[in-house]
Amino acid sequence: MKRYLYFSLTVFFLIFWSSCRKDFEFSPSTGNLEFSKDTVYLDTIFTNIGSSTYNLKVYNRSNEDISIPSLRLALGENSNYRLNVDGLAGKIFEDVQILAKDSLFIFVESTIDINNFPNPNGNFLYTDQIEFDADANLQKVELVTLVQDAVFIYPNRDNTTKVIETLILDIGGETVETELQGRELLPTELTFTNEKPYVIYGFATVPNGETLTINAGARLHFHNNSGIIVSNNASLQVNGLHSNNQDLLENEVIFEGDRLEPNLSDVPGQWGTIWLLDGSINNSINYATIKNASVGILCDGSPNAISEVLTISNSQIYNSSNFGILGRNTSISGENIIINNTGQSSFAGTLGGRYNFTHSTIANYWNNGSRQFPSVLLNNFVLDEDNNATIANLAEANFNNCIIYGNNNPEILLDEIEDNAVVFNFKFTNCLIRFEDRNNNFTGPNYDLNDTSHYEGNIFNETPDFLDPSLNKLIIGNESAGNNQGLPVFATQVPLDILNVNRTTSPDLGAYQHITFPEEN
Repeated sequence: MKRYLYFSLTVFFLIFWSSCRKDFEFSPSTGNLEFSKDTVYLDTIFTNIGSSTYNLKVYNRSNEDISIPSLRLALGENSNYRLNVDGLAGKIFEDVQILAKDSLFIFVESTIDINNFPNPNGNFLYTDQIEFDADANLQKVELVTLVQDAVFIYPNRDNTTKVIETLILDIGGETVETELQGRELLPTELTFTNEKPYVIYGFATVPNGETLTINAGARLHFHNNSGIIVSNNASLQVNGLHSNNQDLLENEVIFEGDRLEPNLSDVPGQWGTIWLLDGSINNSINYATIKNASVGILCDGSPNAISEVLTISNSQIYNSSNFGILGRNTSISGENIIINNTGQSSFAGTLGGRYNFTHSTIANYWNNGSRQFPSVLLNNFVLDEDNNATIANLAEANFNNCIIYGNNNPEILLDEIEDNAVVFNFKFTNCLIRFEDRNNNFTGPNYDLNDTSHYEGNIFNETPDFLDPSLNKLIIGNESAGNNQGLPVFATQVPLDILNVNRTTSPDLGAYQHITFPEEN
């Protein structure tokens, strides 16, 4: 009975209170709004590509519920910005209400066609304002976006069926139909310059017998699931040059994603890969930075070609979600190469092949989760879906005056299926290597570190003294165990380090000659 009486009184009180209270009464704003920022900078975008969504918070610090009579973009419906105010999309709003001591979110986006504006330098600064109220109570928040012109390469689309063109590839002389979106580059598109950046949707394919030449200072930006494919009898020539300004890298060729926001500048897996198909020839990459791909470079086939399928020098590959360089029964030569921060291996030479790296830093400080493989993986097989192995020769895999390190241990894996019909040849000479087999998990002749046919003059598990590997700063300092440890015979083959510093007198290991870090002064 008491419980029933208590319940009845509670219900009566609630009914009485709600019948007596008045609806919220909103007073007009008086120009005293506060904002989380006075200018919203929408980071650089390419023409006709939508921006990310940015937010602005509007505060009502007063003790009264208020209504903003007008909230609008200064350019009104003609503005290239779009707003979303508390869940409502538009460009002009009326009677926007904020409770006392409360706030509201405004979300801002933009899509801008630079061709509608004068752009003598290929860039255009687009601005507008969000206006709150009017006349004496008018308050404004600035909106600023830098729009960049670009050359766009994208697959053809059938206007009737809406089907996007997919690729038919020539792989080692065999025609293969794929589901990859993309198209072959036209003859007029086979030279990329530094005049405008290139934005690529799908896979831009170098046709049979043609060469894609990329000049110093060119910038290539790839959309999700996009990249470059070099087909049978075709070539890629990346002709970057040394840059004096290591922040701007003005002369290097840069491959990265098409999202330019600073918070995406080091996010792995934003685009596909540079894929050198079986049958491609004489591919050369010099002074390039390849970042944020799924696989930085995928190189296939032709291990016995007179010239290496890929020659890469003075180049950096960072933030690959799978592999930095993945070779599959192919031939690669690398000098002054830096690879770091990959979800699997920084370098993997699989199904045999021929690989030679000199004065290179192959590290892996992946911090986006666990990884299965070490910095360097070598094997001589591939497994099919039924777990049957195809085996091939690892004709050679030589690492000379290199640093092979990372945040796992050990950082090399030599995965051989023994077969008398094939060879498994490798050698690490004068390298600094992280390899400490504490639990005796790595046995057999491939891991006999005293066998000079495979290991000679190496330093194990001593500090490389990188500046900051988490930020891909792999230059070495005064405390590096690799200082002055390089063999001159290899240093004379690569006399300048990646920063153009002479190394022939007292060569250090890896791609850099050591420096004194600022904190050591």
